Amino acid sequence: MSALQDSPALPVAARTSALSNKAQNAAVICGCIVAFTYSANYTNHAPLAPALMREFGFNNALAGLLTTGIFATHAGLQIPGGYLVDRLGSRRVLLFALIWVALGNLGMAMAGAYWQLLFCKIFTGIGTGVCFVGGARYVHEATAGPRLHVAQGFFGGSIQLGAGFVILAVPRLYLLAGWRATFIVSGGMVLVAAVIWLAGAPTVEFGARPPGHFHEMLLAPQLWCLGLMQMATFGISVVVGSWIVVLLTKVMKVPATRAGLIGSLVLLLGIISRPLGGYLRRHIGIRKLFVGSLLMISVGCFVFLSSTISLASALTAVVLIGIGVGLPYAGMFSRAGALFPGRAAAAMGLVNMLGIVMILGGAPLVGHLADLTGSFKTSFAVLGGFALATCAVVPLIDREEPEPRG
Repeated sequence: MSALQDSPALPVAARTSALSNKAQNAAVICGCIVAFTYSANYTNHAPLAPALMREFGFNNALAGLLTTGIFATHAGLQIPGGYLVDRLGSRRVLLFALIWVALGNLGMAMAGAYWQLLFCKIFTGIGTGVCFVGGARYVHEATAGPRLHVAQGFFGGSIQLGAGFVILAVPRLYLLAGWRATFIVSGGMVLVAAVIWLAGAPTVEFGARPPGHFHEMLLAPQLWCLGLMQMATFGISVVVGSWIVVLLTKVMKVPATRAGLIGSLVLLLGIISRPLGGYLRRHIGIRKLFVGSLLMISVGCFVFLSSTISLASALTAVVLIGIGVGLPYAGMFSRAGALFPGRAAAAMGLVNMLGIVMILGGAPLVGHLADLTGSFKTSFAVLGGFALATCAVVPLIDREEPEPRG
């Protein structure tokens, strides 16, 4: 095959899963259940922020630190957690990680001070970090072959579903039973997932670890290129999702309920766009998919630069961003796993860690620029410019599926 063609041909199909089609379906369903329940912990505290601030007497900045806390340890465990998964397998490691997340929620429910809430969020992030790399590697091995990209897209879509679902469900649960019960329910969901995982997840053998040095994976240029893509897609989605509601309510005077619904689309559209991206990856080249997605994100961000933006324009921009950030997901993580099949979890963890770095730095940067300039135009110009600039990295990403390395 010519290297001049951006071919959608998928050599991963040459290495097919050892599982039957029925077992592959069961593996994907179990992986998606895990993804849904652990990812709910990204945002299950956010709708409770006003109640928690009243209860424990802290401000908005400290409330935001709860999100920083979980994402900091979530990012920090991507590579170490991936290393454990690659060495020990997903089955045991994921079960332990799910129990860890459940304990974090129990601690949140029993908290008597702000520092305890923060500690429990930091604690929970350790478990969610391992859950991501364990689930992504499990789906990667269970569905190796022509179904891989779509299966990985469904796993990623379930992550978005969990994070978005609790934003809508938690306020209602809080009104019914209070904030402590909300965290107990979150922990209970994770325990149910652990039982389903233990009882229903088919055993997937990872095989022997190929030779090669771990540091070669950490320094692999192709993984870092994919990591920049994750920064410009998933990273931007969370940053935009964090601030779009503020822009709509304070600048455009949109009612809070409607603004929250529009803002949640940035994440919720990933439920559709991530599996769709996996399907498209089977039919178009990876470079075309990545460039198209980045252009959608940049155009969506640049829409907010207008001084007379309407609600319809804002909604269109959010839809463009929401679809654009989801389409590359399956291609990125399938490619990362294919680059280093013996260290697929750690490779995928490295890519995801870089995306989370964007969240940790980008969210406060947007707020800081808004404070300096008095508007969000500069912030969205920077975000759109970053997505556009990332297009320059795409030609460095190999057109062909990689030859497996160590």
